[in-house]
Amino acid sequence: MDVSIGLPTTVPGVTGAALLECARRADRADFTSLCVVDRLVHDGYEPLAVLAAAAAVTTRIRLASTVLLGSCRGSAAPLAKQLATVDRLSGGRLVVGLAVGDREDDFIAAGVPFQERGRRMDTLVRELRAVWAGEGPAAGVGPRPVRPEGPPLLFGGHSPAAMRRAARYGSGWISGGSSGTAYRELVGRARQAWADEGRTQPPRVVSLCYVSLGPDGRRHAEEYLHSYYAYIGTKARQAASRAVTDGRRLRDVLAEYADAGCDEIVLFPCSADPEQVDLVAGAVW
Repeated sequence: MDVSIGLPTTVPGVTGAALLECARRADRADFTSLCVVDRLVHDGYEPLAVLAAAAAVTTRIRLASTVLLGSCRGSAAPLAKQLATVDRLSGGRLVVGLAVGDREDDFIAAGVPFQERGRRMDTLVRELRAVWAGEGPAAGVGPRPVRPEGPPLLFGGHSPAAMRRAARYGSGWISGGSSGTAYRELVGRARQAWADEGRTQPPRVVSLCYVSLGPDGRRHAEEYLHSYYAYIGTKARQAASRAVTDGRRLRDVLAEYADAGCDEIVLFPCSADPEQVDLVAGAVW
């Protein structure tokens, strides 16, 4: 199982210098991907801008959106240009994770009808691929991605519609944080959706997990996740309780996910301190 790490773009108080230092340290370690999340109504960094900056200070590590709220975006043509630019800047290291999103305030702020987010996502994916292929009304929009077909696409979401979308358009499926036991059942559903769509190659299945190591790890996890997930009410406490704050427990969690069929797990730090990258790497390897 590949082990990747997230950038703390939504942790309060994180600086641009800290994000770039995290990227450098992750590139020197054995992490597979460097990942970002996406929220509009939040005091966090814009994910594609961060990935472009990370491309400039890294040479090896993949760059991934896990996930980008594609349905909040406007026309596919500007987004296709932004994604292709990051892909070219990084020498083809971009992986595009997409999901419809579940926070209505993001859509209100973007001026996009919340109820139309699924339909908009399906349209967006078709239009992105058309732009990258040089087809349709936006055929002249460039640059082209490094791969002729465009960057690999992962789709997030646990609903049947999300699973079908991943199987129809993607190379893989990505889950939000859950336990290894729950993840096993979700992987089974994703693989069944792949079979139902007649896909012969199995999906690449990915999951996220929050981690917060060091002497203040539990405090950082509680403060950050209670705030970040405040919109889900009492479930925010459950999200915080699942954060891994011990190196030995982290290794056990990785083993649980690997046993459940996970191909890649993304560990998102709950602290803006770049030292978290080294602490996580030291615990994993």
